[in-house]
Amino acid sequence: MVKFIIAKQLVGKKVVTNDGFDLGKFVDADVSKLTGKITAILVEPDPDSAVASKMTGEDENIKVNFDAVMAVNDYIVVDRKNL
Repeated sequence: MVKFIIAKQLVGKKVVTNDGFDLGKFVDADVSKLTGKITAILVEPDPDSAVASKMTGEDENIKVNFDAVMAVNDYIVVDRKNL
């Protein structure tokens, strides 16, 4: 069964890797105009995270392909190998 989540419920959730590293907080999502599916999530990096500081993009947010998202519950868990 598919569970639907309203996007505003995700804003501010912590994003962590499956091996326990904190990346930061969810701030936005990229959505395909053709399919309406999420293609990537944007994460505001945690300034204290060594992993997040290595991944910061041009606009100072981390862009994580949605394929790397493993679970969404109290935290958003992403597979570090697919980053």
